[in-house]
Amino acid sequence: MDLLKSKIKPMYFKYLVAASGSAMVASVFGMIDAMMVGKYHGPAGNAALAVFNPIWSIIFSLGYLAGIGGSVIFSTARGRKDEKTAQTYFTLSVLYGAALSALAVAGIGFFNEPLFRFFGADDELLGLAKGYLTPILFALPCCVFSCILSAFLRNDGNPGLATKAVIIGGIFNVIGDYLCVFVLDMGIFGAGLATAMGQFISVGVMLLHFAGKKNTLRIVKISQMGRKLGNITVTGFSTAINDLAMGVIGVLFNRQIMKYLNSDALAVYGVITQVTVFVQCLAYGAGQAAQPIISQNYGAGQNDRIKQCLKYGLYTSAVMGLCWTGAMLLVPKLFVNFFMTPTASVLKIAPGILRAYGISYILLPFNIFATYFFQAIVKSNISMVVSVARGVVISGGMILLMPMIAGSDSIWYAMLITEILVAAYGAWYMVKYTRKL
Repeated sequence: MDLLKSKIKPMYFKYLVAASGSAMVASVFGMIDAMMVGKYHGPAGNAALAVFNPIWSIIFSLGYLAGIGGSVIFSTARGRKDEKTAQTYFTLSVLYGAALSALAVAGIGFFNEPLFRFFGADDELLGLAKGYLTPILFALPCCVFSCILSAFLRNDGNPGLATKAVIIGGIFNVIGDYLCVFVLDMGIFGAGLATAMGQFISVGVMLLHFAGKKNTLRIVKISQMGRKLGNITVTGFSTAINDLAMGVIGVLFNRQIMKYLNSDALAVYGVITQVTVFVQCLAYGAGQAAQPIISQNYGAGQNDRIKQCLKYGLYTSAVMGLCWTGAMLLVPKLFVNFFMTPTASVLKIAPGILRAYGISYILLPFNIFATYFFQAIVKSNISMVVSVARGVVISGGMILLMPMIAGSDSIWYAMLITEILVAAYGAWYMVKYTRKL
């Protein structure tokens, strides 16, 4: 499809199926990890994965920083028919991803114990979290490059291959989970091993793009590297913060839950983190479907096409929010029983917690989509404010203050207040800039 000429509606939904399918499959297989570990280790396994989740946020945020940041500029340059600049940003994104991967392997490898302690681990959870990390550490560069490659494949007209790669790697992950966790009796280490091998397979499948006829990506010589690296960082920062924010929020929740509540509540929060990852990944799909279309048309000055794509993105976000809020309100026990074999005490408190937190999902997809929209029209400052406010400033303040002001159980409403305030800000600027278009 020609991003500058094809009909917006079928093109957007084709990209949506590919992007959401890829995100959904990846998060489903993450859920399978959590389910296997929860069934094997019980609530302690889910609590350990809640402690580990900030590490995932760090890893994938690096991939989004280099991948989304570079691919947005790549696509905008192509809209202006500036192929040399487009290929320069692809090359620099690859180099940036390699450097970030090396730093992450070194930092997490050497400092994982103090990190897990900071993330809320006690002695029991520390051992489980370290067991899961051991094989993941070797696959960390693949995790980063899966984000980078999938972003550029979408912008290079091959979103389907990115989805196939995730599905193939994910199927291996599910089969490997069962074999390693239960048949080989490896427990949480086996879940980490299966996940690591699945990431290697996914990246291997994506690399097939470079041998195909659709490929137009190539490595070129780079000039003015510092300035262009800064452009990638600024452009990709808001998407990276969206993912990193899940880790920041997770750390704050872990520590506050253990301070004001107990380990049963932390086990329930482990379920919430898995569902939130799934909802957020679907919201990424809506944003990632719109981004290449909006970026190229913005570069070409075709504003009516931008407005059409925005309309479909907003519809998609609204449907996602309503569906997931409804599911959390109506069948909370379904989620608990899926992810663990709950104790009576966990099952008693879980429905109320899930319902309270789940209301926030009604605005989560819109806020994620807004960051992609502002990136695509090169309004990185607005996108950054939305991401930082949602992921650190407002959410962090609510998580820290609400238990002190309104009691321990009020912590579950912290994200609802955050999403409302951020959505109001994002909607205001979305209306403002669309009027200018």
